[in-house]
Amino acid sequence: MRVTKRTNIAIRVLMHCAANHGRLVTKSEIAQRCNASENHLAQVINQLAQLGYLHTRRGRNGGLELGRPADQIRVGDVFRALEAPVPLAECFADVDNTCPLTDACRLRVALTDAANAFYATLDPITLDALVCDNAPLIDILAPGTGCRGASATGPTQHVLAAQ
Repeated sequence: MRVTKRTNIAIRVLMHCAANHGRLVTKSEIAQRCNASENHLAQVINQLAQLGYLHTRRGRNGGLELGRPADQIRVGDVFRALEAPVPLAECFADVDNTCPLTDACRLRVALTDAANAFYATLDPITLDALVCDNAPLIDILAPGTGCRGASATGPTQHVLAAQ
């Protein structure tokens, strides 16, 4: 399975916002820190805002921030929301499927199982677990802030540390 560029950038945007918790960040700031074009970022930010992962504010003092606490954003949910419209293989496409094997092919079942396992692996991981106490990441995304990537709510889940 290959993660789309859109999802990759979306996770970077969310990590950047989590690392800079408590302040609005700008699209140009994210573009610089995350090595992404502002045009592509605009599309991703719009989609994340529509999904409720971001709050955006327009205007001179505008910017964006997380739409919910980092410990309530599950990486699997983000991936599912952004990757689901992209068919895993031709036989998963409703419109452009020209494969003559679709009705008899067992690979489709195996690919479905593999995709479900992929998402199940990401489901317990929160945005907070990616950012909190990750000093090297904070040095890249929020240098000089002294931020440790703390979430806005209670104790942090360190799901990744247990893996």
